[in-house]
Amino acid sequence: MYDLVVIGAGSGGVRAARIASQNGAKVAIIEEYRMGGTCVIRGCVPKKLMVYASRFPIEFQEATRFGWAMGENKFNWAYLKEKRDSEVARLEDIYRTNLEKAGVEIFYGSARLLSTTQIAIDEGQIISAKTILIATGAQPVNDISIQGYELCIDSNDFFLLEEQPQRVLVQGAGYIALELACIFQNLGSKVSIVYRGQKILRGFDAELQTHLEEELLQSGLILHPERKIVKIQKVNNGLQVHLNDSTVIEVDAVLKAIGRKPKTQGLGLQALGVKLDQSGAITVDMHSRTSIPNIFAVGDVTNRVNLTPMAIREGHAFAETQFGNKQIVVDHSLIPTAVFTTPEIGTVGLTEEAALESHPELDVYTTRFRSMKAALSGHSSKIFMKLLVDRTNDRVLGFHALGPDTGEMAQLMGVAFQLKVTKASLDATLAVHPTAAEELVTMRNPTRQFNK
Repeated sequence: MYDLVVIGAGSGGVRAARIASQNGAKVAIIEEYRMGGTCVIRGCVPKKLMVYASRFPIEFQEATRFGWAMGENKFNWAYLKEKRDSEVARLEDIYRTNLEKAGVEIFYGSARLLSTTQIAIDEGQIISAKTILIATGAQPVNDISIQGYELCIDSNDFFLLEEQPQRVLVQGAGYIALELACIFQNLGSKVSIVYRGQKILRGFDAELQTHLEEELLQSGLILHPERKIVKIQKVNNGLQVHLNDSTVIEVDAVLKAIGRKPKTQGLGLQALGVKLDQSGAITVDMHSRTSIPNIFAVGDVTNRVNLTPMAIREGHAFAETQFGNKQIVVDHSLIPTAVFTTPEIGTVGLTEEAALESHPELDVYTTRFRSMKAALSGHSSKIFMKLLVDRTNDRVLGFHALGPDTGEMAQLMGVAFQLKVTKASLDATLAVHPTAAEELVTMRNPTRQFNK
């Protein structure tokens, strides 16, 4: 019998397995697909490589204004896919090697819980465990109400494309949808985005949403807010997409990115009495324990904060608490986030809307400007930055930015927020000149103020 069996070898599951094993536990991990999970295989890592590729055309264009004579620039999708997939395979091998070095036994196959201590692998081999950790992640949502939905591809299929579709319709306006739409657009595809809401990036700061929308429209993306796809059908030269306002769009591919749902089907959880919420996510307490005392869950399958670094932190905290004689509770309240659209977004802390609910005496500092690079390149994109400050104690409550490298800024601002940074401390910090980030320490006067 194993001390711990982990189901799912994504970022959270792998971290939990390694730390538990290093703490002396006998550990096994079960994976039905590939080591590394969504992030490594068909998410963060390959997506960021595609983002890098998609930004070169902009840089080539800008370079001519800096004295460079550019030749004929041709993009080869198949070559990029080969190089990207090779890097993914290299990372997968590292994940596997690290597990083996830690003494974790690896099983490949689909897992199903037969009892609170027994797990079947591919309906054949049965292994036993004192403790079970579910770390199966999430999977793309499908909208089967659309006639012809089977003609769509999802965010997983994006990484399987052998050729670049020249005309693309993206369904959805969350960060995955917008990131993939920007990749297609900047690599030369004509892209339309269809979404049910009025605004893109639901849940983000409203002012940030507005500025990103302006930038996306300026880049050539075609937005269809408050629209739905009702039918997709094959035509001679591709696919014909019918919207609920009678608009018809002809494309080569329809990419659905309307959200992800916890991957809990087929695990046998409900038969054992493991509680799930309405979305199918596993309900857990602050220590990631489910309604069954020896069964735990971390990562996207719990639908708490669906980000790779959070899954890693949850997995690490679980292993240290259960097998390292420590009591670690993960803080889910402060989440630095980057969205790798072009331009990208970096954000941490409260949105203006959320801040006003609990901090009515709010000072809002904003700035919007063209980068120094744009002075010569002629690029019309503008950088936007925003700080939210509680006037009663000078605490900085939110940081929101749009522009080059703002994801990097969000990481460092996350450190400052963890240390409870005040506006006065930012003001006292010497600016690094000339940089865009110096705006964070030189915004002296509020753009607007709110009172009780």
